[in-house]
Parts: sequence; structure tokens; C-alpha cells
Amino acid sequence: MSLSPAERYAMSREQRRRPRLQDFAAAQRFDLDPFQRAACGALDEGRSVLVAAPTGAGKTVVAEFAVYLAMQDPDAKVFYTTPIKALSNQKYQEFVEAWGSENVGLLTGDTNVNSGARIVVMTTEVLRNMLYAESPTLDRLAYVVMDEVHYLADRFRGAVWEEVIIHLPEAVRLVSLSATVSNAEEFGDWLQAVRGDTDVIVSEDRPVPLEQHVLVKAKLVDLFDSSGQAATNRVNPELMQLARAGGRSISSRSARGRRGGDRGRYHQGGGQGTGRIDRPEVVDLLHGKHLLPAIFFIFSRVGCDQAVRQVLRSGIRLTETAERDEIRSIVESRVQMLRDEDLAVLGYWDWLEGLQRGVAAHHAGMLPAFKEVVEDLFQRKLVKVVFATETLALGVNMPARSVVLEKLEKFNGEARVPITPGEYTQLTGRAGRRGIDVEGHSVIQWVDGLDPESVAALASRRSYPMNSSFKPTYNMAVNLVDQFGRERTRQVLELSFAQFQADRAVVDLARTLRKQEESMAGFEQAMTCHLGDFAEYAAIRRRIGDLERQSSKGNATHGQRERMQRDLVAARKQMRAHPCHGCAEREQHARWAERWWRLHRENEQLSRQIRSRTGAIAQRFDRVAEVLEILGYFERSADGSLVSTSAGRILKRIYGERDLLVAECLRQGHWNGLDVPSVAAMAVSLVYEPRRDDRGEQFRLPRGRFREAFERTTDVWANLDDLERDHRLTGSEVPSPALATAMHAWASGAGLGAVLSDTDLAAGDFVRVAKQVVDLLDQISIVADAELGTTARAAIDQVRRGVVAYDAAG
Repeated sequence: MSLSPAERYAMSREQRRRPRLQDFAAAQRFDLDPFQRAACGALDEGRSVLVAAPTGAGKTVVAEFAVYLAMQDPDAKVFYTTPIKALSNQKYQEFVEAWGSENVGLLTGDTNVNSGARIVVMTTEVLRNMLYAESPTLDRLAYVVMDEVHYLADRFRGAVWEEVIIHLPEAVRLVSLSATVSNAEEFGDWLQAVRGDTDVIVSEDRPVPLEQHVLVKAKLVDLFDSSGQAATNRVNPELMQLARAGGRSISSRSARGRRGGDRGRYHQGGGQGTGRIDRPEVVDLLHGKHLLPAIFFIFSRVGCDQAVRQVLRSGIRLTETAERDEIRSIVESRVQMLRDEDLAVLGYWDWLEGLQRGVAAHHAGMLPAFKEVVEDLFQRKLVKVVFATETLALGVNMPARSVVLEKLEKFNGEARVPITPGEYTQLTGRAGRRGIDVEGHSVIQWVDGLDPESVAALASRRSYPMNSSFKPTYNMAVNLVDQFGRERTRQVLELSFAQFQADRAVVDLARTLRKQEESMAGFEQAMTCHLGDFAEYAAIRRRIGDLERQSSKGNATHGQRERMQRDLVAARKQMRAHPCHGCAEREQHARWAERWWRLHRENEQLSRQIRSRTGAIAQRFDRVAEVLEILGYFERSADGSLVSTSAGRILKRIYGERDLLVAECLRQGHWNGLDVPSVAAMAVSLVYEPRRDDRGEQFRLPRGRFREAFERTTDVWANLDDLERDHRLTGSEVPSPALATAMHAWASGAGLGAVLSDTDLAAGDFVRVAKQVVDLLDQISIVADAELGTTARAAIDQVRRGVVAYDAAG
């Protein structure tokens, strides 16, 4: 492509001004998009950046430029943080390929590889813990990348992102990468307030355009009108006609299918002649139209596994002989460390058969190592169809040519709810591979009563708001008070995005309050009476009205009615005697007085809201600090300031939902004398959250001293729960021994099959819980007394074996 003289001059000037950026850009596979160039330019000039762009748009190029900049300085280091370990592992491998294993480290809690490297990939929690511990690893840190920073809104883990952003050294430049959120500017304003110079770069352009279809029977119908004669995002008239006909214009299938299912925002009542074909037919259709590889999003683990079986039963084979041989070779090399009996329990042979035919599932119930194999084979274009839950949409690099949504609703743990525009954007963001596909395709399967207009509205909205979930915890309180003291801690907490958003809301409320006060002043002037104080007169009239309403209810006692009648007589006498009663414009003044009174009541309510939001985070910290002082984790120094005690210094090293409960049990010695399997069983009782329908159920407990120790632990929990509620803090769920027997058996050396048969957990769930157990045991081993610490370390070795150890290594 030839450039004009002006364009050549601009490019030459850019190269002279930013040589590092030009060298980096020249090494990329694609020309940098405008948003990438703008974000990299800001970094090159020493500013932090927030980049909000769709999935697959190439945000990570900005992070790679931060790594490039750090590596140009012989002393600088860069940390790359991710929300999930799978993404950390993926980024680690990518950086090893680019910069060599000697320059790259990995820290994910249960994995510690080359932690002193120039480039270290880690989960966000690991960096938070480093900051509180003032780790020497932070020395010479120049850049921190926070991938998927919109996780800040996560109810359980989001606070960690804010803690890191607030506490990073001021000189560190921050690269925040986010999905497209509707309040990116607000988040950027907060980053500017707490981190200094920060550019906000927002892009809503997909590098690969997305074509959106509805699959009715065996026909792909465009969701939007593509005739060129209609306005953008106008629903395809053919779909509207289908909706009115209940799908019968394409399919007159009998009503033997599901009836009444999938009713919600996107589904109206309507015909039963739905145009829906089975999964193997959908796969065949996509294969025939060259729309593979595809990801089918099914909001159920069981549904994903069933889908694979259904496709395999149909006889579909999507791979050639050479591909099958390559798949088998890769899989066998990746699982060679697993025992044959474990492979049998994990359904290895059926899983391998599906992979060799190009079909696989991907969900949290799978062994993490198996999921990683599926991801690898999909990226190599060896697996062509993946049936996945929505967790695949979060960060892992698995773009496809097509994405299929079987439903637009999912079960959220309590009810079936419509997916949000943000979720839709994340899911369909997987469609379209840059440099491979000219366009990506999303396919929504027709169901009875589908409402095309609601679906089009869902598909047209590209963003969702990011709201803070930050709240002070016990561990956070002790760490901050130790570093800054109480008053400075309150100031630090006021820097949180949560308080920033609350303050923004307060600004809006205050603006409304001021406007209403101006209106009230006008009303007050309009009701002014030359005969006397009309506000006083109006108050008497309201009093009479209140008394009349009370007396008309008919549920008062005889004595109460007599008192109300006396009060009424007196009030009416007072009204008639008031000077304003004789005013010729009395009723006109009264109407203005009523308007003034309504606004006055609204203003009082607004004022209460403002008071409740101002300083809300610091107020919660005060309540947390009061609980810790009562329990002896804080004490007053000679000058009256708050300082941590020896117990508080233990609490500093305990991270997690039950930080205070763990610290209290350690301090009171309730777990002393437990053997290795019992300590592991106790740890799982603290980290595992049972399903709602399992809460309150009686479970078989391990024999021996565990039972007594668990009873004492629940007593401590009950006392803490009462204390928290007394201080207006949210209590917690009682510890659950649902997996205690299974974990006791595993730590005693039982096989995987025996342990899983004793629970209803999938292998992937068991591995995830076992890792949480290892993490808690590691914390206990550091802060507990010598004997319990030794037992905890031995328990780590017993839990981290077999599939748990294999995955930790992989």
C-alpha cells in the first residue's frame, strides 16, 4: 500500500520520537491497531494505561510491550498478574518461548518457578501477599500488568485487585487490561486518582467482524437485516416472521420437544413448531459450511459431557488419520505420569476417543491437566468441536471460527436467569481468529418462543458496568494498621474504588439535593402570606389530616379514640385562630406548601443516603477493628493508638474467607494433637463451600480426635458469628465437614477412585479443593506452633500427590 507524502512524514516523525515502540511494532505479526499504538505510546512516555477492548481484540500486545520495555533496562522487572492459574500457566509458556526460561518465573501459590526472574507471571493474590509482606522480590519492579482487571467486580476475589492497585509502589507503571466495560472512564478516573498519570484507551472494534445468526432447523438465518436497505441493527424481517409463526415457516416439527422451557427475557409464549436439530446435525452443518472449529457453550457440566457422548454415538469423525496419530502422541506424553488406575477412574479412554475424533468437553469438573490438553489440541486445530461451560470465556486463549449458544439463559445457583450483555459479549468474543478468519460467527439455536428483538438488543450491547466489591477484611485490617497505623489506614481505604464509586453517587445525590433545595426556596416564596407564617399554618393542617386518618382506621381502643378526638378539636381550634386562616389566597398558598413538604421529606431521605455512603468503607473498617480489639488482635499503645499484638501478627499471614476463624483456633490450640489426615480434614472443612441443598445435612465424620476438634471449631465460629453480627458485620456460613471423610482418606493414602466414590465431586473439583487445602495448610505450617506446623507440612505432602501433584507440576 502506497503512503502519501504526509503519511510518510508522520510515520518518520513517529519513528524518531518513539524508537522503542517502532522496533517493537516492526517485530509483530500484525500492524498495530490504533488503540494498541495509543496505549503503547502512553507506556513509552512513562504513563500507566487502562485498555478496555473486546475479547480477541489484541489487548495483550500492550502487556507484551510493557515486558519489552522492562527487558530494555538491564535492572527492571515486570510482573504479569492473572485471575486464574490456567491463564498464568499459559502466559508463562508464551513468555518462556519469547524470552527464554532463564528470564521467566511463575508463582501461583502451589507453583514456584524461578521467582527471582525479570519477568514473573503470578496470580493476583500472590502479588497482594508480596505487598503486605514487603517482599524483596518487589525490588526493581518497573511494570505490573493486571490482566482481566474487570475481575475487580468479582464478589469473592475482587477486593484483591483494589488492594494491589492501592499498595503498589508509586513508581510502578500499571497496565490494566479489561473487557469492554461501560464505565471505563470512571475506573480510569479512579486509577488517575490513586496511581497518577493514567491514559484510558477504549476500543469497541473487533479485529475480526462478527456475523450473528439464528439456526432454525438446518438453516442459518442472519440475526440482523443484511439487505443493505435497513438501518444498522435492525432485526431480520424473516426472523420476525418466524417468531410470529412459531418457527413453522421453516420447520413444522411436532410438539414432541420441550414445552415451556427457556422462558424468560428472550423467550415469549408462542408456537411449539420449533426449528431445532440435534447436536450431531449442527456439527455436520457447521462442518459442511466450513464454520469449524466451533465452541458450543452449554451452561451445564453434565450437558457438556452428554453432548460429547451424543456426537460420538452419531459416528461423527472430524479428523484425518495423521491428525489422530498426532493427538494420541500428544495426549500420551502429557498423561504418562498418571497411574493406570487413576486414568480409569477419570474416564481416560472415552476422553481419548473423543479427542481422536476431534470432539471434547471443557469445564471445571474436568481434571485441570485434561482441560489443558483440550486447550492445546484446540489451538493446534486438531480438536474441532468443544462443548464448554462459560468458564472457558474467561481469559484462556481458545478462539474459534464459530461460537454456538444453545440457550440464552443459565442456572445461577438459585434460578434460571437470562445471560447478561456482558456475558454474551464474552462468549461470542471467542468467534473469529485473527490472521486466520475473515469473520467470526455466532450461532444462536432457535427454541420455542424465541424473541428476536430481545436477542438483537442483547447482541447489540457491547459492554457492562464494573462495580467494586471491595470491603475490609480482618487480615487486611491487621496488615494495614501494622504498616500505616489506624488513621492512615482509614485514609488508604478511602482510596478504594468502592468508596470512589460511592462518592460519585453521593455527588449525584448532592446535586439532586441542591436542585430540590432551590425548588423548595421557590415554593417557600410562593406560599408566603402577608398575614402570618404560612409554614406554621400548613403544619397545623397536616397535623389535622394525620389525626383524621388515624381515627378512621378503626383499630384504636376507646381511650385512644377519645384522645385523638380531643387533639382534633384542639388542632382545628388552633387552625381557625391562626392569622393565615383568613387569607383570601389560603388554598393557593396551601398547594405550594404541600409541594414544599413533599420535597422536604425527599431531601431528608437523600440526606440519610448521603450520610450512609460517605466514609462507608472506613466505617466498616472501624467495626472490623473493634472486633479485633475485643478479641486481642489489636491493643492500645501508651499514646492511645492501635497496634497489633502477637496474635495479630499471626493473623497477618492468614489469607482467605475464614482468616479470623483460623487464627482463633490456632491461638486457642484446638487443633493441637491432630494427626496428619485429621489436619487435612480440618483444612477442607474450612475451605470447602457446600451446595445450598447440602447445608445443614449430617455427614459422616472421620474417627478419632477430629470430631472433638471440629466441634470446638464450630463453637469458635458461633461465638465469632455472634460478635460480628453485634458489630453490624456480615456473618459467615458454618464450617462444613462434607468432604472431611474423603480428604481424611486421601491424606491416609487412599486411591482416587475410592475417594471420589465417597463424594459427589468430579475429579476437577476434587483437585481444586485439594489445592485450596494445600494453600491453607501452607499458611498454617508457617504460623502454627512447632508440632502443628510440622504436622501441617506432612499433610501437604500427603495431599499433594497423584493427580493433585501432577496438576501442580503441569
